[in-house]
Amino acid sequence: MYISKISIEGFRNFPRNEILFNDGINVIIGHNNSGKTSLIKAISLVINGESSRRLELDDFSKNTSLENLKRLPPSITISLTFKKSNDEPANSEDLVTVSNWLTILDVDYEARLTYKFFLPIDKHEQYLLSLEECNTRDIAWNVIKQDYLRFYTYKIYGGDPALLQTADSDSLQKFDFQFLNAIRDVERDMFTGRNTMLKDILDFFLDYDIKSADEAVKPEATKLTEIKAAKQVFSEQARALITQLQNRMQAGKDQILNYARQTGATFNNATPDFDGGISEVELFSALKLIIGYAGLDIKIPATHNGLGYNNLIYMSLLLAKMQVNSDGKYLGSNAKVFPLLAIEEPEAHLHPSMQYKFLKFLKENRLERKVRQIFVTTHSTQITSAVSLDDIICLHNENNIITAGYPGKCFANDAEGQESKAYVQRFLDATRSDMLFAQKVIFVEGLAEQVLLPTLSKYIGIDIEDHHIAIVPVGGRYFDHFLRIFDSIQPFTIPKRIVCLKDKDPERKIKVQGTFIKCYTFETGQDHTVYEYKNHIDDKLEKYQAHPNIRFFGQNHKNGKTFEFELMLSNLGNDILLTNSISNKEELSDLLKLNNAGRSKAELLDRIHDSPAARNFRISVESINDTTWTEQEQKNAIVAQRYLSSVGKGANALELATLLEDNLVLPNIAANPEDKTKKDFNVPLYIQQAIQWICQ
Repeated sequence: MYISKISIEGFRNFPRNEILFNDGINVIIGHNNSGKTSLIKAISLVINGESSRRLELDDFSKNTSLENLKRLPPSITISLTFKKSNDEPANSEDLVTVSNWLTILDVDYEARLTYKFFLPIDKHEQYLLSLEECNTRDIAWNVIKQDYLRFYTYKIYGGDPALLQTADSDSLQKFDFQFLNAIRDVERDMFTGRNTMLKDILDFFLDYDIKSADEAVKPEATKLTEIKAAKQVFSEQARALITQLQNRMQAGKDQILNYARQTGATFNNATPDFDGGISEVELFSALKLIIGYAGLDIKIPATHNGLGYNNLIYMSLLLAKMQVNSDGKYLGSNAKVFPLLAIEEPEAHLHPSMQYKFLKFLKENRLERKVRQIFVTTHSTQITSAVSLDDIICLHNENNIITAGYPGKCFANDAEGQESKAYVQRFLDATRSDMLFAQKVIFVEGLAEQVLLPTLSKYIGIDIEDHHIAIVPVGGRYFDHFLRIFDSIQPFTIPKRIVCLKDKDPERKIKVQGTFIKCYTFETGQDHTVYEYKNHIDDKLEKYQAHPNIRFFGQNHKNGKTFEFELMLSNLGNDILLTNSISNKEELSDLLKLNNAGRSKAELLDRIHDSPAARNFRISVESINDTTWTEQEQKNAIVAQRYLSSVGKGANALELATLLEDNLVLPNIAANPEDKTKKDFNVPLYIQQAIQWICQ
């Protein structure tokens, strides 16, 4: 079986939520304060008998009105739904464990456990009277804390919670919930045999070669005989050691007894002496965990290792402990049936490559059924890039409303949907999977937008970093694959605010037999009798103009083309865009000067150096017959097109970002004639609108 669902009401930042789980690994991600730790705590309250189930005032969800507090005492309800696993063996004890909690009596059974933290009914009348005079929520919560929290109690119900059938404690003890939190002291927990956990593990694995032998080769009776013989040999050797120790103590013991006689401790023929024995378990206390290095005669204490290495050792011991706890032969009826492992932020002390190896280790243990279900909360993009989309659960907190998204469930079960899913799975490397953690996401076509957007936002008085926005380049044709994960109209999605910056990229084709190819902006609409025209932005703008959480922005005007093209159109007044890495820098500088001086279109075209591409460009410009294009618009397009054909996307963007950052801090007026002053820079309008919308 496995926990298929948790329903939470009134607990911390979960006023009323339902979250689905996978049979196997559940990687729970989300930005800070999205509820990851609280979710693990909620699971623990239901099935972890080794931790306290009493709660504090801060464990209540504060997302309730004063009227509700006056109407009814606040309570916390957490329900776990259990389902049959696909790979559950026919002779599994799972069904026996949950038989009294079944809600669906079928081959594919379902069962339910519900934890409830509440004020007993006999205190309700007094509670309602006490809250009548409260006029704010803060006062009401303070009254609850001071006068009523001590009366709160908890119950765990099995089956339909409306029936109030208390779950039997014996069945609850069959769960083994091990939780490794983010702030952990592994040295305290594992490095000597005095520790209870390590002692239990060592006792279980003592004589493991005998215990684990195949029954067909070595029957149980033979195993017991061999283990008993090994214990006898140890006992005899231990007795010999005690005797040797006593012989070495003989003279000293006589001196001690002499003092005893002098103090009167031998009264009534009583004589102090020393005797004892050593069992295997007692001798474990003498063991210390050390690390030896193959090929080197070096052994060092585990306390001298790094935190990350020791965390890996501790996690391996924790899994060994779970194996001990679930062994029926070793613990009999006290053995656990359902081992669950929860790990908070395993990346806290692990190098990225070790994170991947650790995840692989967990998967192997799950397949071997040493652990039945695993919950991992993480901020690590390394981990999310290494797991399947189906394993990921994404918590999102928007205005204190938590939603859960399931990236693997967002794709239709048809050829198109599965193609998108496969593409996103391949795409999500350690850098790009940041889209799943950020509060908001801007999808862009390429590296230039990704590099420059944080700087461009500062020119309009907004710092993107303050809004926890991830900027992710996905290529011009692949936006739709990723939007499937975030489209809040559809089920299972993550309702983050999403912006897509898409280039217009006008195209045309000869009617009937032609294929669409890119064209210059001024060629669009020139001859509808011969050509058919299209662009890449209009349909997206229309489709998403009223979408709840997704918007497209682009160069939606007649001279719109690409990001770089638009940068130049918006900044024709000076040469701020002309970085050292740009080709044709001198030519572009002259074109800007000619354009700003009001020189003719012919003069601008003559300044472009001769080449086959340049000749074709001149012909295209000269053939404009659309009277809606003024000569100034044509000249602007000439400069912008020449700039677009001269920039190297990545290198130029990095250099331009540095130049624009430096320009930001320059003064508007120089103190000395030789000092630099700030140049004007205009952020393209569509980018301004996109940043302002996503930062609302």
